Amino acid sequence: MRYRRFLKLLLAGAVALAALAGPALANPTIVFDLENGKILQHQEAFKRWYPASLTKLMTAYVAFRAIAAGDVQVDSPIKVTKRSASEPPSKMGFKPGSVMRLDNALKMILVKSANDVAMAIGENIGGSQAAFAERMNAEARRLGMTGTHFVNPNGLFSPDQYTTARDLGLLVMAIRTEFPQYAPWFSIEGLAVGKKKISNYNLLIGRYPGADGMKTGFVCPSGFNMIGSATRDGRTLVAVVLGEKSAITRAETVARLLDQGFATPTPGWLTVAALPSYGDTTSVNDMNDEICRKKPAKEQSEAAAPVGDKNAPKSRYRKKLDHAPALVAVGLGGATGPIPKAMLDASGQEYVDVPLPSWRPDLPPPPGAEPAVIGSATAAQEPAKAVN
Repeated sequence: MRYRRFLKLLLAGAVALAALAGPALANPTIVFDLENGKILQHQEAFKRWYPASLTKLMTAYVAFRAIAAGDVQVDSPIKVTKRSASEPPSKMGFKPGSVMRLDNALKMILVKSANDVAMAIGENIGGSQAAFAERMNAEARRLGMTGTHFVNPNGLFSPDQYTTARDLGLLVMAIRTEFPQYAPWFSIEGLAVGKKKISNYNLLIGRYPGADGMKTGFVCPSGFNMIGSATRDGRTLVAVVLGEKSAITRAETVARLLDQGFATPTPGWLTVAALPSYGDTTSVNDMNDEICRKKPAKEQSEAAAPVGDKNAPKSRYRKKLDHAPALVAVGLGGATGPIPKAMLDASGQEYVDVPLPSWRPDLPPPPGAEPAVIGSATAAQEPAKAVN
């Protein structure tokens, strides 16, 4: 009995320390040790936030799980659908019907944060955006991500897509511990697509000592989000930062938190999974007015103030790399693996990205066919499953 009371007091103290860590409206952060999940510091860790392209970490995780389950292989074809090709930037710009390997597609969403490719991955592995979102939410529930909900695989804004710093910590731990073979993909310095070179939006990669991941994200309502990880002397720390004001400040904040973490040899005893809920856990913060209505359009982008821009604020994370970036070649073609199972019908044939034919109402339907009901939600809204 005394032990339980003592434990409750310790938990209450941990929550109180989090409340004292910053102002009430401070942006959410959490820093933890990847090996054991022990937390070094946190604030507003359960505040709901729009994930933006941090969503693509869950897209990658679902894909990794699908590979492990045999639903798809790393060299399986990912076809660009008409729907995915129409997604707004950041994007690769591939035409509908283009085909790439799954591993190349994943590298494109992790480095370039390509919205069109993320949607293509979702549609090919899930069969549709909605079906893939169901898989994303099922994985979130399984991992204990209690403050998270997904509706799309790329992170484009939706009021119904949100997460928390603590939940993202759980996701990072699952990715890095369950699938260590894919860890190098999160630290790629840049991509080579033909003659085009694409730098990683994560400004810590190649600049912060030991940086080895993970992802950035931005939409106006979310502000500038970032998850950064680094390994030194065999110890890997992860910092999650949501709602920063610019691409520069998010990199600097993550670097500062990692520095503080590495300077703390012994983390606290609380883990990401065991952290008790606190603060506002229901409303979703919206930074649109602060980020996009008060700033010029050129600053409303993941690629704002590119590295080397003389007019950008000075920062070590805006300087060019002190070495030639190690580029990974990606592109179309080379997909010799099996077609994703979600893209096959009952007879094993691939679905086609064309609308289903409908019979003229003034003609009788052929034997065995049911006439479409005018006004039916299914007839009006359900598109043909699959890709071109």
